[in-house]
Amino acid sequence: MDSAIERVLLSEEEIGKRVKELAEEIRNDFPNGDLILIGVLKGSVIFVADLMRAMNINVTMDFMAVSSYGTSSETSGVVRILKDLDFDIEGKDVIIAEDIIDTGTTLKYLYEYLKARNPRSLKICCLLDKPARRKVDIEGDYVGFRIPDAFVVGYGLDFAEKYRNLPYIGVLKEDVYKK
Repeated sequence: MDSAIERVLLSEEEIGKRVKELAEEIRNDFPNGDLILIGVLKGSVIFVADLMRAMNINVTMDFMAVSSYGTSSETSGVVRILKDLDFDIEGKDVIIAEDIIDTGTTLKYLYEYLKARNPRSLKICCLLDKPARRKVDIEGDYVGFRIPDAFVVGYGLDFAEKYRNLPYIGVLKEDVYKK
């Protein structure tokens, strides 16, 4: 375990099992496939790759880069789109794949932005849901884990671009992110 990690919240095995279960839920809801899975960069990359591999249906992948944090640990509340979609989603079944729903500000903005493009359906799949920090009304349609209000890293989640490569999700020591 990395010395900056206070404790492991979710093991690599727990994450892998739940990602496969989420893929099965999605597959059951969209048995014909033909989905567009939109990952939110950078945090969702590992989650999107594992989820997509576990689906076993026809899935197109695209990514968006959206920022409201910068290098801070607190959202600015101002959402900026840094990279938009490469595909037209009008009339398509779309799932936004997000690593974590925290305040929900960024995801709510992104959801409304994509909804305006008239997809046939628009769902949200998140690996982690942290409801204690929610500032806007938004929920995931497919939720991996509900977690307590702790600063988590690993499995794609970062602090100042570090710790994304950890195979588990851990709670970051407070003295690391409050420096």
